Amino acid sequence: MSANAKETALRRQKQVLGHLSSEAQSQGLNPKATIKHVAVYGAGIMGGGIAQVSAQSGYQVTLWDMTQGDLDRGIKEIRNSVLRVARKQKKDDEWVSQVMGRISTTTDQLMAAQSADLLIEAIVERLDIKQKLFEALDKAAKPACIFATNTSSLLIKDISALVAEERKERTVALHFFNPVAVMRLVEIAYMDGVDQGLLDLLKAWVHDIGKVPVLCRDTPGFIVNRLLVPYNAEAGALVERGDATIEDVDIAMRLGAGYPMGPFELQDMTGLDTGYHIMKGWYESAPGLKGDPRFKPSPQVEKMLRDGHLGRKTGRGFYKYD
Repeated sequence: MSANAKETALRRQKQVLGHLSSEAQSQGLNPKATIKHVAVYGAGIMGGGIAQVSAQSGYQVTLWDMTQGDLDRGIKEIRNSVLRVARKQKKDDEWVSQVMGRISTTTDQLMAAQSADLLIEAIVERLDIKQKLFEALDKAAKPACIFATNTSSLLIKDISALVAEERKERTVALHFFNPVAVMRLVEIAYMDGVDQGLLDLLKAWVHDIGKVPVLCRDTPGFIVNRLLVPYNAEAGALVERGDATIEDVDIAMRLGAGYPMGPFELQDMTGLDTGYHIMKGWYESAPGLKGDPRFKPSPQVEKMLRDGHLGRKTGRGFYKYD
Protein backbone atom coordinates (compact mmCIF):
# COMPACT_ATOMS: atom_id res chain seq x y z
CA MET A 1 0.00 0.00 0.00
CA SER A 2 1.44 3.38 -1.00
CA ALA A 3 1.96 6.22 1.48
CA ASN A 4 -0.89 8.20 -0.11
CA ALA A 5 -3.21 5.20 0.11
CA LYS A 6 -2.35 4.72 3.77
CA GLU A 7 -3.04 8.39 4.51
CA THR A 8 -6.39 8.15 2.72
CA ALA A 9 -7.32 4.99 4.65
CA LEU A 10 -6.39 6.57 7.99
CA ARG A 11 -8.31 9.73 7.15
CA ARG A 12 -11.39 7.67 6.24
CA GLN A 13 -11.06 5.67 9.47
CA LYS A 14 -10.96 8.88 11.51
CA GLN A 15 -14.07 10.14 9.71
CA VAL A 16 -15.96 6.92 10.44
CA LEU A 17 -14.89 6.81 14.11
CA GLY A 18 -15.65 10.50 14.48
CA HIS A 19 -19.14 9.95 13.08
CA LEU A 20 -19.74 7.10 15.52
CA SER A 21 -18.54 9.21 18.45
CA SER A 22 -20.76 12.13 17.41
CA GLU A 23 -23.69 9.75 17.04
CA ALA A 24 -23.28 8.58 20.63
CA GLN A 25 -22.99 12.12 21.96
CA SER A 26 -26.07 13.22 20.02
CA GLN A 27 -28.14 10.60 21.86
CA GLY A 28 -27.45 12.48 25.09
CA LEU A 29 -27.33 9.24 27.05
CA ASN A 30 -25.42 8.87 30.30
CA PRO A 31 -24.98 5.11 30.72
CA LYS A 32 -23.86 5.49 34.34
CA ALA A 33 -27.36 6.69 35.22
CA THR A 34 -28.64 3.18 34.42
CA ILE A 35 -25.60 0.90 34.58
CA LYS A 36 -23.67 1.19 37.81
CA HIS A 37 -22.70 -2.40 38.59
CA VAL A 38 -21.31 -4.83 36.01
CA ALA A 39 -21.05 -8.56 36.77
CA VAL A 40 -18.56 -10.48 34.62
CA TYR A 41 -18.63 -14.28 34.50
CA GLY A 42 -15.29 -15.84 33.69
CA ALA A 43 -11.91 -14.50 34.90
CA GLY A 44 -9.94 -15.65 31.86
CA ILE A 45 -8.39 -13.51 29.14
CA MET A 46 -11.69 -12.12 27.85
CA GLY A 47 -13.59 -11.82 31.13
CA GLY A 48 -10.61 -10.25 32.85
CA GLY A 49 -10.23 -7.75 30.03
CA ILE A 50 -13.90 -6.80 30.17
CA ALA A 51 -13.69 -6.36 33.94
CA GLN A 52 -10.60 -4.18 33.51
CA VAL A 53 -12.00 -1.74 30.94
CA SER A 54 -15.25 -1.46 32.90
CA ALA A 55 -13.42 -0.65 36.15
CA GLN A 56 -11.08 1.79 34.39
CA SER A 57 -14.17 3.68 33.21
CA GLY A 58 -15.61 4.04 36.69
CA TYR A 59 -17.98 1.06 36.93
CA GLN A 60 -18.19 -1.22 39.95
CA VAL A 61 -17.40 -4.77 38.82
CA THR A 62 -17.97 -8.18 40.36
CA LEU A 63 -15.85 -10.89 38.73
CA TRP A 64 -16.95 -14.50 39.11
CA ASP A 65 -15.18 -17.76 38.43
CA MET A 66 -15.47 -21.31 39.66
CA THR A 67 -12.44 -21.39 41.98
CA GLN A 68 -10.48 -18.88 44.04
CA GLY A 69 -7.37 -19.94 42.14
CA ASP A 70 -9.00 -18.92 38.84
CA LEU A 71 -9.93 -15.57 40.37
CA ASP A 72 -6.46 -14.99 41.81
CA ARG A 73 -4.86 -15.64 38.41
CA GLY A 74 -7.40 -13.38 36.73
CA ILE A 75 -6.84 -10.51 39.17
CA LYS A 76 -3.07 -10.84 38.76
CA GLU A 77 -3.40 -10.50 34.97
CA ILE A 78 -5.79 -7.56 35.32
CA ARG A 79 -3.41 -5.76 37.66
CA ASN A 80 -0.47 -6.30 35.29
CA SER A 81 -2.53 -4.94 32.40
CA VAL A 82 -3.70 -1.92 34.43
CA LEU A 83 -0.08 -1.19 35.35
CA ARG A 84 0.83 -1.22 31.63
CA VAL A 85 -1.97 1.22 30.93
CA ALA A 86 -0.80 3.42 33.82
CA ARG A 87 2.73 3.56 32.45
CA LYS A 88 1.55 4.34 28.95
CA GLN A 89 -0.92 7.02 30.05
CA LYS A 90 1.31 8.35 32.83
CA LYS A 91 -1.17 7.53 35.61
CA ASP A 92 -0.06 7.39 39.22
CA ASP A 93 -0.28 4.58 41.79
CA GLU A 94 -3.47 6.06 43.23
CA TRP A 95 -5.21 5.64 39.87
CA VAL A 96 -4.15 1.97 39.74
CA SER A 97 -5.46 1.44 43.28
CA GLN A 98 -8.77 3.10 42.42
CA VAL A 99 -9.25 0.89 39.35
CA MET A 100 -8.40 -2.33 41.20
CA GLY A 101 -10.58 -1.19 44.12
CA ARG A 102 -13.63 -1.20 41.85
CA ILE A 103 -13.23 -4.94 41.15
CA SER A 104 -14.50 -7.44 43.69
CA THR A 105 -14.41 -11.23 43.20
CA THR A 106 -16.58 -14.14 44.20
CA THR A 107 -17.10 -17.83 43.59
CA ASP A 108 -20.78 -17.43 44.50
CA GLN A 109 -22.49 -17.55 41.12
CA LEU A 110 -25.85 -16.17 42.19
CA MET A 111 -24.54 -13.46 44.52
CA ALA A 112 -22.63 -11.82 41.67
CA ALA A 113 -25.87 -11.38 39.72
CA GLN A 114 -28.13 -10.03 42.44
CA SER A 115 -27.13 -6.36 42.24
CA ALA A 116 -25.92 -6.29 38.64
CA ASP A 117 -27.33 -3.84 36.10
CA LEU A 118 -25.36 -5.44 33.29
CA LEU A 119 -24.27 -9.07 33.35
CA ILE A 120 -21.69 -10.31 30.82
CA GLU A 121 -20.72 -13.96 30.46
CA ALA A 122 -17.30 -14.82 29.06
CA ILE A 123 -17.10 -18.50 29.94
CA VAL A 124 -16.21 -21.53 27.82
CA GLU A 125 -17.70 -21.49 24.30
CA ARG A 126 -20.11 -24.38 24.91
CA LEU A 127 -23.82 -23.89 24.34
CA ASP A 128 -25.05 -26.22 27.09
CA ILE A 129 -22.88 -24.56 29.76
CA LYS A 130 -23.87 -21.04 28.71
CA GLN A 131 -27.55 -22.02 28.69
CA LYS A 132 -27.36 -23.45 32.22
CA LEU A 133 -25.55 -20.37 33.48
CA PHE A 134 -28.14 -17.97 32.05
CA GLU A 135 -30.99 -20.14 33.34
CA ALA A 136 -29.61 -19.97 36.89
CA LEU A 137 -28.77 -16.26 36.75
CA ASP A 138 -32.18 -15.37 35.33
CA LYS A 139 -33.75 -16.39 38.64
CA ALA A 140 -31.24 -14.42 40.72
CA ALA A 141 -30.88 -11.19 38.74
CA LYS A 142 -33.27 -8.27 39.07
CA PRO A 143 -35.81 -7.90 36.23
CA ALA A 144 -34.12 -4.82 34.75
CA CYS A 145 -30.69 -6.48 34.52
CA ILE A 146 -29.31 -6.71 30.98
CA PHE A 147 -27.89 -10.12 30.04
CA ALA A 148 -25.00 -10.19 27.55
CA THR A 149 -22.87 -12.95 26.09
CA ASN A 150 -19.36 -12.50 24.76
CA THR A 151 -19.84 -15.44 22.39
CA SER A 152 -17.91 -15.36 19.14
CA SER A 153 -19.87 -18.04 17.31
CA LEU A 154 -23.11 -19.11 19.02
CA LEU A 155 -26.53 -17.57 18.49
CA ILE A 156 -28.07 -15.40 21.22
CA LYS A 157 -31.38 -17.14 20.51
CA ASP A 158 -29.87 -20.49 21.50
CA ILE A 159 -27.91 -19.23 24.52
CA SER A 160 -31.02 -17.53 25.96
CA ALA A 161 -33.35 -20.47 25.26
CA LEU A 162 -33.90 -21.28 28.96
CA VAL A 163 -34.49 -17.77 30.35
CA ALA A 164 -37.88 -16.10 30.79
CA GLU A 165 -39.45 -14.40 27.79
CA GLU A 166 -39.14 -11.01 29.49
CA ARG A 167 -35.40 -11.57 29.94
CA LYS A 168 -34.93 -12.45 26.28
CA GLU A 169 -36.00 -8.91 25.45
CA ARG A 170 -33.02 -7.71 27.51
CA THR A 171 -30.47 -10.24 26.21
CA VAL A 172 -27.80 -9.33 23.66
CA ALA A 173 -24.25 -10.19 22.64
CA LEU A 174 -21.40 -7.87 23.54
CA HIS A 175 -18.56 -9.38 21.55
CA PHE A 176 -15.20 -7.96 22.61
CA PHE A 177 -11.93 -8.73 20.87
CA ASN A 178 -8.62 -9.97 22.25
CA PRO A 179 -6.76 -8.25 23.84
CA VAL A 180 -9.71 -6.36 25.28
CA ALA A 181 -7.61 -3.54 26.73
CA VAL A 182 -6.25 -2.74 23.26
CA MET A 183 -8.86 -3.71 20.66
CA ARG A 184 -11.39 -0.91 20.14
CA LEU A 185 -14.30 -2.80 18.56
CA VAL A 186 -17.34 -4.27 20.32
CA GLU A 187 -20.02 -6.00 18.27
CA ILE A 188 -23.51 -5.53 19.74
CA ALA A 189 -25.69 -8.30 18.37
CA TYR A 190 -29.40 -8.46 19.05
CA MET A 191 -32.50 -10.55 18.45
CA ASP A 192 -35.74 -9.38 16.92
CA GLY A 193 -37.89 -7.69 19.53
CA VAL A 194 -35.06 -6.02 21.46
CA ASP A 195 -35.99 -2.43 22.25
CA GLN A 196 -34.06 0.30 20.39
CA GLY A 197 -33.67 2.19 23.66
CA LEU A 198 -31.73 -0.75 25.10
CA LEU A 199 -29.43 -0.79 22.08
CA ASP A 200 -28.87 2.97 22.39
CA LEU A 201 -27.98 2.52 26.07
CA LEU A 202 -25.48 -0.24 25.27
CA LYS A 203 -23.92 1.82 22.48
CA ALA A 204 -23.44 4.64 24.97
CA TRP A 205 -21.94 2.21 27.50
CA VAL A 206 -19.50 0.84 24.91
CA HIS A 207 -18.40 4.39 24.06
CA ASP A 208 -18.06 5.15 27.78
CA ILE A 209 -15.55 2.31 28.25
CA GLY A 210 -13.50 3.66 25.34
CA LYS A 211 -14.66 1.29 22.60
CA VAL A 212 -16.48 1.63 19.29
CA PRO A 213 -19.78 -0.26 18.86
CA VAL A 214 -21.23 -1.78 15.70
CA LEU A 215 -24.69 -3.34 15.52
CA CYS A 216 -25.59 -6.67 13.96
CA ARG A 217 -28.62 -8.95 14.04
CA ASP A 218 -28.29 -12.38 15.64
CA THR A 219 -26.51 -14.31 12.87
CA PRO A 220 -23.67 -16.87 13.04
CA GLY A 221 -20.34 -15.11 13.56
CA PHE A 222 -21.93 -11.63 13.64
CA ILE A 223 -19.82 -9.37 11.35
CA VAL A 224 -16.13 -9.99 11.98
CA ASN A 225 -16.08 -13.77 12.33
CA ARG A 226 -18.59 -14.24 9.52
CA LEU A 227 -15.99 -12.65 7.22
CA LEU A 228 -12.83 -13.78 8.99
CA VAL A 229 -13.51 -17.51 9.45
CA PRO A 230 -14.06 -18.23 5.71
CA TYR A 231 -10.88 -16.23 4.99
CA ASN A 232 -8.90 -18.39 7.42
CA ALA A 233 -10.50 -21.54 6.01
CA GLU A 234 -9.49 -20.65 2.45
CA ALA A 235 -5.93 -19.95 3.62
CA GLY A 236 -5.80 -23.41 5.22
CA ALA A 237 -7.15 -25.03 2.06
CA LEU A 238 -4.46 -23.33 -0.05
CA VAL A 239 -1.73 -24.81 2.12
CA GLU A 240 -3.29 -28.26 2.47
CA ARG A 241 -3.56 -28.54 -1.33
CA GLY A 242 0.11 -27.63 -1.62
CA ASP A 243 -0.62 -24.46 -3.58
CA ALA A 244 1.42 -22.25 -1.24
CA THR A 245 3.31 -22.37 2.05
CA ILE A 246 2.11 -20.92 5.35
CA GLU A 247 4.87 -18.31 5.25
CA ASP A 248 4.10 -17.22 1.69
CA VAL A 249 0.36 -16.89 2.38
CA ASP A 250 1.08 -14.67 5.40
CA ILE A 251 3.57 -12.53 3.48
CA ALA A 252 1.15 -12.21 0.55
CA MET A 253 -1.67 -10.90 2.74
CA ARG A 254 0.65 -8.54 4.61
CA LEU A 255 2.17 -6.98 1.52
CA GLY A 256 -0.57 -7.51 -1.05
CA ALA A 257 -3.66 -6.68 1.02
CA GLY A 258 -2.06 -4.38 3.59
CA TYR A 259 -3.15 -6.56 6.52
CA PRO A 260 -1.12 -6.18 9.74
CA MET A 261 -0.67 -9.96 9.88
CA GLY A 262 -1.44 -12.96 7.72
CA PRO A 263 -4.18 -15.55 8.42
CA PHE A 264 -1.87 -18.07 10.09
CA GLU A 265 -0.22 -15.44 12.27
CA LEU A 266 -3.69 -14.23 13.25
CA GLN A 267 -4.92 -17.73 14.13
CA ASP A 268 -1.84 -18.26 16.29
CA MET A 269 -2.63 -15.03 18.13
CA THR A 270 -6.34 -15.75 18.71
CA GLY A 271 -5.84 -19.46 19.42
CA LEU A 272 -6.29 -22.37 17.06
CA ASP A 273 -8.82 -23.93 19.41
CA THR A 274 -11.06 -20.85 19.17
CA GLY A 275 -11.22 -20.90 15.38
CA TYR A 276 -11.59 -24.67 15.27
CA HIS A 277 -14.61 -24.73 17.56
CA ILE A 278 -16.27 -21.92 15.61
CA MET A 279 -15.88 -23.77 12.31
CA LYS A 280 -16.92 -27.09 13.83
CA GLY A 281 -20.06 -25.54 15.29
CA TRP A 282 -20.98 -23.90 12.02
CA TYR A 283 -20.36 -27.10 10.05
CA GLU A 284 -22.48 -29.18 12.41
CA SER A 285 -25.45 -26.95 13.15
CA ALA A 286 -25.34 -23.26 12.14
CA PRO A 287 -28.39 -22.09 10.14
CA GLY A 288 -27.42 -21.63 6.50
CA LEU A 289 -23.90 -22.96 7.10
CA LYS A 290 -24.51 -26.55 8.25
CA GLY A 291 -22.64 -29.00 6.05
CA ASP A 292 -20.82 -26.27 4.13
CA PRO A 293 -17.55 -27.96 3.04
CA ARG A 294 -15.60 -24.73 3.64
CA PHE A 295 -16.09 -25.22 7.39
CA LYS A 296 -15.38 -28.95 7.63
CA PRO A 297 -12.79 -29.29 10.43
CA SER A 298 -9.25 -29.59 9.13
CA PRO A 299 -7.44 -32.87 10.00
CA GLN A 300 -4.18 -30.88 10.26
CA VAL A 301 -5.66 -28.49 12.83
CA GLU A 302 -7.28 -31.36 14.74
CA LYS A 303 -3.87 -33.03 15.08
CA MET A 304 -2.33 -29.75 16.27
CA LEU A 305 -5.04 -29.45 18.92
CA ARG A 306 -4.43 -33.03 20.09
CA ASP A 307 -0.72 -32.23 20.35
CA GLY A 308 -1.49 -29.12 22.42
CA HIS A 309 -0.24 -26.67 19.78
CA LEU A 310 -2.81 -23.88 20.15
CA GLY A 311 -0.75 -20.87 19.05
CA ARG A 312 1.11 -18.22 20.99
CA LYS A 313 -0.49 -19.14 24.31
CA THR A 314 1.16 -22.59 24.23
CA GLY A 315 4.37 -21.53 22.50
CA ARG A 316 3.59 -23.29 19.25
CA GLY A 317 0.93 -23.19 16.56
CA PHE A 318 1.57 -22.70 12.88
CA TYR A 319 4.80 -21.03 14.09
CA LYS A 320 7.04 -21.61 17.10
CA TYR A 321 7.35 -18.94 19.80
CA ASP A 322 10.04 -18.51 22.43
